Amino acid sequence: MSEVNYSEEHIRTLDWKEHIRLRPGMYIGKLGDGSSFDDGIYILLKEVLDNCIDEYVMGHGRKVEVEIKDGRVRIRDYGRGIPLGKVVDVVSKINTGAKYDSKAFKKSVGLNGVGTKAVNALSRNFRVESVRDGQVKVAGFEFGELVQDEKVKKTDAANGTLVEFEPDEAMFKKYQYRDQHIERLLWNYCYLNTGLTIVFNGQRFQSKNGLLDLLETKIDGEPLYPIIHLKGDDIEVALTHANHYGEEYYSFVNGQHTTQGGTHQGAFREAVAKTIRDFFKKDWESTDIRTGIVAAVSVKIIEPVFESQTKTKLGSTEVEPGGQSMRSFVGDFIGRELDNFLHKHPAVAEVLQQRILQSERERKELSGIRKLARERAKKASLHNRKLRDCRVHLNDPKQDERREQTTLFITEGDSASGSITKSRNVNTQAVFSLKGKPLNCYGLTKKVVYENEEFNLVQAALNIEDGLDGLRYNRIVIATDADVDGMHIRLLLLTFFLQFFPDLVKNDHLYILQTPLFRVRNKKETIYCYSEEERQRALAKLGRNPEITRFKGLGEISPDEFKHFIGDDMRLEPVMVTKDAAVQDLLSFYMGKNTPERQEFIISNLKVEKDLLEELPEAVEETTEA
Repeated sequence: MSEVNYSEEHIRTLDWKEHIRLRPGMYIGKLGDGSSFDDGIYILLKEVLDNCIDEYVMGHGRKVEVEIKDGRVRIRDYGRGIPLGKVVDVVSKINTGAKYDSKAFKKSVGLNGVGTKAVNALSRNFRVESVRDGQVKVAGFEFGELVQDEKVKKTDAANGTLVEFEPDEAMFKKYQYRDQHIERLLWNYCYLNTGLTIVFNGQRFQSKNGLLDLLETKIDGEPLYPIIHLKGDDIEVALTHANHYGEEYYSFVNGQHTTQGGTHQGAFREAVAKTIRDFFKKDWESTDIRTGIVAAVSVKIIEPVFESQTKTKLGSTEVEPGGQSMRSFVGDFIGRELDNFLHKHPAVAEVLQQRILQSERERKELSGIRKLARERAKKASLHNRKLRDCRVHLNDPKQDERREQTTLFITEGDSASGSITKSRNVNTQAVFSLKGKPLNCYGLTKKVVYENEEFNLVQAALNIEDGLDGLRYNRIVIATDADVDGMHIRLLLLTFFLQFFPDLVKNDHLYILQTPLFRVRNKKETIYCYSEEERQRALAKLGRNPEITRFKGLGEISPDEFKHFIGDDMRLEPVMVTKDAAVQDLLSFYMGKNTPERQEFIISNLKVEKDLLEELPEAVEETTEA
């Protein structure tokens, strides 16, 4: 082994912006292109908004204005404004801010001394304007470098802070802000801060009833009983049950949406089960009590400790350093308030009891089938190659430190799965190969998940039989051909996940892989086109007589080419359930009784050439008959 020379010249000191740009993951998590809710461009947006929310929480400014156009972001609050003499320092000197002063920002949301610095360093241009008591200070930056430092001037503008930035395309390749992700972020701010108004591109966001409003938008159809809404000092809870499988939680700490839960969510789940057992004096299984639950919990604590820089999972075991444990804080509140509520509302208690007894019966009916299904899944993993796992799991099935980077591609056919398998990143990308078209499970019970080999093996590969806590892959990507059969398989898989694992979809784990329809090339350049519009632009760019290839199936794309489509530039379309679309309504539309409306929808959304459109009515009919 050759010896590496190690001397003073190998030691470097990076300035603040160099370190952020060199290690962006330390500050904002993954970069991404905007297809995922937790991609970096939304973290940049959130870091600026968090400062606005902190001002509102402390009683300054009831409105925040957000404008996003052509990738450029403008955020204006009406708080106190940054102290004018510190405007440049606050956005460009690491570990500079007011949030170290626990009196001023006791339970703040933003990153201590980091947030706007990260936004500045990762933006091609960044501008901040602070107005305080008739004076204004403006500073501008390019890639973190100060290029504009105006003197303080007089102004008639209202107090507050204006931040404008445009993410650096070199860091966030081909990024695109998606309104669905932004709107969910803004609604969460409003649910947690009743009385706050956010205006986004002219649309107003406001909540009167906090977490009660949140749950009303998340529940599919009517809940089994009216939402229970409980509020206390530094804690707010809303919960009910619905007729679906799994558990659905929305948890928050100091206004931060902890999408991966944490100690507060764990304490809540435990407290709900214990309180209901004690109330009914029944030793029910926790899973039976919580099956079908839809709940939101928000806590405010001092100096929270998170398990990552982007604060998606709470690690704090205490509500403040050296103080009451999180378990007792949440447990005492739920034990007291939920018990009181059930005593005062016997009709709700009766409905809740019937739901638990129903879950218990279903679990017992499935117990034998589940055992056999697990044995079949175990044998299948040993004796066939339906799942080509990634090294993250192959090396140590229990390790989850890199789970956020993992992806499972679900595809159909040996040729397609073979191309992806040869092209993938073996460390973090796995491939599951379907055999033929899945069963149409619309309207069926969960028994089919265990009796159907394909569904049973998918469930086992994902490790979601008992909920999302053990989910082995952060992203599940449906990869099907861009033809009639591919659309059909896609719909059948969407039905499976929406029917039996809706929380997987609602927590942003399910995606559709976008692959190019055309390759246009000449001797000097190759362009991959994902639509007819892109093909026309490529033809105009490459000029006379370029070679045009139409990809009709994933298996036709060579592994050398495929690696470009599932690497850093991978195009993913998130599967999202918006606040206006209930899961059961979606399933009925896609997979229920065939309608002309569904035929029209599929025809207008399927990216195929005209000669394939003749096959569509027959393929659409198959979605009902399969």
